Amino acid sequence: MASGNAIRGSRVGAGPMGEAERGESAPRLRISFWCSNGHETQPSFAHDAQVPDTWDCPRCGFPAGQDKDSPPDPPRTEPYKTHLAYVRERRSDEDGEAILAEALAKLRGEI
Repeated sequence: MASGNAIRGSRVGAGPMGEAERGESAPRLRISFWCSNGHETQPSFAHDAQVPDTWDCPRCGFPAGQDKDSPPDPPRTEPYKTHLAYVRERRSDEDGEAILAEALAKLRGEI
């Protein structure tokens, strides 16, 4: 049994008129971008818009450029560093020995 809703499945403003009702669409420009994996994406820009140098690839997320033969390099990801790794970057082993000796002397009450 039908529910009696005559416009079921349509939305407000939908109709067969198209551009005649809404006016002319702005002129568009499609630019090709390629990532380092060889994926091509073609976003569309307004004719008078400033086109960016790079665009994020929707398939892999790498940056894509307009030159197919030399796309931008993928971003370099740094491995996760522990707190100890950061300390070792700032301090030498000799510094660590001196700090440890000072802390032990303080605990023993020698200082």
